[in-house]
Amino acid sequence: MRVTKLQHAALRVERDGKLLLIDPGNFTPALDDLDGAVAVVLTHEHPDHWSPEHLDRILAAAPGIPIYGPEGVAIAASDYEVTTVRPGQTAAVGPFTLRFFGGKHIVIHESIPIIDNVGVLVNDEFYYPGDSYTVPEGVDVKLLAAPMGGPWLKIGDAMDYVLAVRPRRAFGTHDAPLSDIGRGMHRHRLAWATEQGGGEFFALDAGDSVTT
Repeated sequence: MRVTKLQHAALRVERDGKLLLIDPGNFTPALDDLDGAVAVVLTHEHPDHWSPEHLDRILAAAPGIPIYGPEGVAIAASDYEVTTVRPGQTAAVGPFTLRFFGGKHIVIHESIPIIDNVGVLVNDEFYYPGDSYTVPEGVDVKLLAAPMGGPWLKIGDAMDYVLAVRPRRAFGTHDAPLSDIGRGMHRHRLAWATEQGGGEFFALDAGDSVTT
């Protein structure tokens, strides 16, 4: 299974010629090469994780494919047919089995409402938590997309999260708010945390890929 990091939080997951798209939001440029798209996962409703423009483009290339997300996404994206998923549920589409974890977005500030968020485990190999630090209990995570920048993130908490998951491989995501210097600093910290569990960290830029 091949995972490609796009700009910010967007991800492409490819297997057997089929494509799963995760969190294509408004910090991500226009998507292309959508052949074989079979599903979209939106972890939560914030616009840096989904946009009407991206959904329209995806659905034009692959009409009728399912869009999975928590209830908040179904409300925010009410012009689209969203299949509501909750932690503990599983969905299968094409060569992908999706297991959902979590429940809530990390607190940004007490003045900002806490919203739904689901993490997604793909084929029991690749895990992406969205904007949460939910650990997929009982799972040997082969590849982790670890958040490393955002208004809710402190790098020490992100390091503790990677230490808790103990992935075999990891890379940083959710990084558009960081400068080049900040991105390098945070990658260094997450690499250290990954290595404590015997894993390997990959410094992926937009367009770079890694396999599970």
